[in-house]
Amino acid sequence: MKAKVIDLSGKEVGEMELPKVFSEEFRPDLIKRAVLAAQANRLQPYGPGKLSGLKTSAISWGTGRGVSRVPRIVNGRRAARVPQAKGGRRAHPPKPEADRTEKVNAKERKKAIRSAIAATANRDLVRARGHIFSGEPIVVAKDDLEAVEKTGEVRKFLESCGLWDDVMRAKSGRTIRAGRGKMRGRKYKHPKSLLIVTGRDCSSLIKASRNLSGVDITTVDRLNAELLAPGTHAGRLTVWTESSLQWLGETYGH
Repeated sequence: MKAKVIDLSGKEVGEMELPKVFSEEFRPDLIKRAVLAAQANRLQPYGPGKLSGLKTSAISWGTGRGVSRVPRIVNGRRAARVPQAKGGRRAHPPKPEADRTEKVNAKERKKAIRSAIAATANRDLVRARGHIFSGEPIVVAKDDLEAVEKTGEVRKFLESCGLWDDVMRAKSGRTIRAGRGKMRGRKYKHPKSLLIVTGRDCSSLIKASRNLSGVDITTVDRLNAELLAPGTHAGRLTVWTESSLQWLGETYGH
């Protein structure tokens, strides 16, 4: 299985044999497990303190007053402390000490990453994610892409290889979140666009691309299932550099 190699102007400059990892079987079940585990392991513990709702002067009036015997604030009659009273503590709040992490076997996680890598070359899976592209779903760029410093240069490259429409799809797809999250600093939901995989750390390309809607950049040795299959759905539109594919070939074999 071969892929065309293009330069920054979008012209074909050669061909490259894809590593055998691109022929890995598609395992959506393992990909979903790996992605959900990664999301669960990022959760921040939340919940009230152990004394929440208990720091009060409330004490029961006792019997003989014709009212319930719930604890009441001193010098007042408002009930407190007990969960059945308005203004009382919560009966069953979320527990900060709860373990919400998920574990995935190492071999399953690695298999999920290999399967998600192979899915990036599957036209049907990439189309099913809603990506817009012309030509082949797998794009291999020369390593010159890693030295790009301007956002305009990244845009010209994506336009030349028929991927810019997918960035605009992500930009126009921003919607307001439906739940309370809009009040908690995450008002908007942003669709994911393409993923750029490089062979080395390249801060200039990261700075040049970070303002493009839905675009993510990572080095090949930091690939994970969530980057390759956002929302557990495999087949993300991906741009690979030559050096990143060489690394895959050395790691997984040609």
